[in-house]
Amino acid sequence: MEDILNLRYALDTFYFLMAGALVMWMAAGFAMLEAGLVRAKNTAEILTKNIALFAIACIMYMLMGYGIMYGTGINSVIPALFDFSFMLGGDHDAAAVVKQSAGTWYDGNYYSKMADFFFQVVFVATAMSIVSGAVAERMKLWSFLAFAVVMTGFIYPVQGYWKWGGGFLDGLGFNDFAGSGVVHLCGAAAALAGVLLLGARKGKYGKDGQVMAIPGANMPIAALGTFILWMGWFGFNGGSQLILSTASDANAVAAVFVNTNAAAAGGVIAALLTARILFGKADLTMTLNGALAGLVAITAEPLAPSPLWATLVGCIGGVIVVFSILGLDKLKIDDPVGAISVHGVVGMWGLLAVPFSNEGASFIAQIIGLVTIFAWTFGVSFAVWFCIKKFSGIRISEQEEYEGADIAECGLEAYPEFVGSKGSSL
Repeated sequence: MEDILNLRYALDTFYFLMAGALVMWMAAGFAMLEAGLVRAKNTAEILTKNIALFAIACIMYMLMGYGIMYGTGINSVIPALFDFSFMLGGDHDAAAVVKQSAGTWYDGNYYSKMADFFFQVVFVATAMSIVSGAVAERMKLWSFLAFAVVMTGFIYPVQGYWKWGGGFLDGLGFNDFAGSGVVHLCGAAAALAGVLLLGARKGKYGKDGQVMAIPGANMPIAALGTFILWMGWFGFNGGSQLILSTASDANAVAAVFVNTNAAAAGGVIAALLTARILFGKADLTMTLNGALAGLVAITAEPLAPSPLWATLVGCIGGVIVVFSILGLDKLKIDDPVGAISVHGVVGMWGLLAVPFSNEGASFIAQIIGLVTIFAWTFGVSFAVWFCIKKFSGIRISEQEEYEGADIAECGLEAYPEFVGSKGSSL
């Protein structure tokens, strides 16, 4: 029995780490997608944001985020705000692990605590990456990074505690398997708060309300980013099964993989057809967002549905995202990559779709969870963005926006076309 438990512990820990590595690879997907959908003059700056936010998320979640989210809370609403024990190191005692009953894996002792942290921290970075694309092309780099500190160290972990840390949303029966709400809606709500205070890019909306298209610089890179995200999502959803070492859990992981893929495919086809009907053309950007919409939609419950139902969930997400992007533009809410629509609006659909396939889920609990996550994240994020705006400003100047954030914030260009031997432009 001891050998079996040791083997299970090793297998589940290894699976957790590999799933986390796949989710970490999503950071590259976000970076490529956003770099492809912004103008060339803003590429270096958005890449800087993406790699810096990942590092900030790792450090802040180690210092305080993990303790808030998974520490012993004061009650089901107030987490342990000053639990800094994780950053001091340590893991489960090997002798204690093998004494546990095989039926109590959920106590955390059937995979390494360090592996759990690694898997969770890449989720935090994913939520912050959502914000990056929505505020692209006009936000100050250092103001964005200041917000990232608060978002990854406090805002995200608190609402994460309410569901995944055993808080009151979990007690109510709120279902969110891998984070349509906890990760995606959270990131989108924070992004919306920033966008409302930031305002639209210059030239995006005409005086008569017309919407002016601002094409991205590199569609091949955007498509590559989408494929990377699609691949990384298998770790995102598959890893959220938490263990692999029993036959039933192995079957569950396989089902999650199949349903995740099916939903993405459904989102692509639905968005492609919707764009064709509305615009008369096959719009690539809508198609890419359709894939991501399908993935976000199925993330709340990728295990219970049949592959056919998972495809339908993705299809509905693909239709919703097209109309949401158009609707936000009508409201003059400028989101260069469609992040608020993909992760926020479709994230809501994903949460509300759960009871259709999971008989134990409640629509009331899903609505309470949805509203709670949005209200907390949007309200606190708005306050933080507002303070940063008053203290240091959040938007680059009109001249800097015209020249591009690359020069203004990074002092270099991502695509220098004509450079002399001493670095001067020819």
